[in-house]
Amino acid sequence: MKQTKGLEGDKKSIIKFEFNPKDGIDNPALSLTEDTGGEGVGEPRFYLLSKDSAETFGFCLHEELGCRGHVIRQVEPGGLAQRRGLQDGDRLLQVNGHFVDNMDHHRVVQKIKASGNQVLLAVLDGESYEAGKALGRDLSQMLPAEIRPRLCHITRDKSGFGFSVSGPEGVKGTFQLSVRQDGPAERAGVPPGSWLLELNGTSVRSYSHTQLNRKLKQSGSKVTLLVASSAVEEFYRLRGLQVTAALADTSWLPFKARELHMVKGPAGYGFLLKEDDCSSGTTGQFLWDVDVGLPAEQAGMKEGDRLLAVNGESIEGLDHHQTVLRIRAHDDQVTLLVIDPAADQFYQSIGLSPLLSFEEGDPASGSHTPSLSSPSGSPRLCHVEVEPKGPDSWLVAVANSIGFTQSPRQEEQRRLHQAF
Repeated sequence: MKQTKGLEGDKKSIIKFEFNPKDGIDNPALSLTEDTGGEGVGEPRFYLLSKDSAETFGFCLHEELGCRGHVIRQVEPGGLAQRRGLQDGDRLLQVNGHFVDNMDHHRVVQKIKASGNQVLLAVLDGESYEAGKALGRDLSQMLPAEIRPRLCHITRDKSGFGFSVSGPEGVKGTFQLSVRQDGPAERAGVPPGSWLLELNGTSVRSYSHTQLNRKLKQSGSKVTLLVASSAVEEFYRLRGLQVTAALADTSWLPFKARELHMVKGPAGYGFLLKEDDCSSGTTGQFLWDVDVGLPAEQAGMKEGDRLLAVNGESIEGLDHHQTVLRIRAHDDQVTLLVIDPAADQFYQSIGLSPLLSFEEGDPASGSHTPSLSSPSGSPRLCHVEVEPKGPDSWLVAVANSIGFTQSPRQEEQRRLHQAF
């Protein structure tokens, strides 16, 4: 279906769907445009972009002199973003339910990167954005207060998980939860009356009530649920968008990221960075030989931790040498985001990037106290002070124009390590 532009002066909202045979009808693009009160300020448009690992989102995010906001540029002809309806000059307002207009450009880029292969964007056309700013409007008030499902990890007690499931007789995939007060489910953050969308990383769309009960029994003592309140469920249903865990609020999960600051001592940092295979089959960078009493150990680094990011930049797609250069990029400091094997396995089991848990709190670099203990199974952000290393000590600059692409994996990976 050809996408049409909103009519000038029309007071009604015009819903615009774009059908793409590749994606089917479960995930059409939706745009809502409205001329509000003659002010010339349109309404935000929501786009759910879902790509595979070999595809890009097909746009760049710019920070431009003389142009306010985070600007959508270089929308690739025929690419995912264009097929969905993103347009050159659109201003990005929200990423996965987070209002980003008042955020530093670099942080916004990281939020999109942390989303992996799926991201929900809210944008406003350039003219409406500038008009809204000129009128002094609070653009965050133009967006729904809550559009995120919730991911909850529940550990059962003697009486069970603390919730019961109901649904229309004979209808598959429609399950509403009743939550026992002060029970495990409520403590894990499950809202009363919410709708169940996924169980242990798998959609329940095709489940009958009997199949769901069997899956719950097979979960043992712990279960992870993706749930949505009635308001959130309605938001996605009205827009024809499919809710997935990649869009979820993960703040209720027991796996939290934290930031640690480490200063290099006379004996060095006290850890070894080694490239090895992950349990998922991909290649990762791991931390070993953490010396007792040295900065790495004092900051909370543990042997077997996997490195996720350096200085706030994901290292996904980087090889060992590139990762080492990132660590040495600053003369005196580097920030490492790491995750232990148990937590890493959890996020893999539900198909989520552990970077999402760190983005949830949005901590500023260096803002956390090094002495804070890390919950068992949680990722941690470690900050390391590094001395110059001669010609290998590079300053890595982050461009303000970011193309959202995924680096191709190397077919042959050598086993490498680097001491710090």
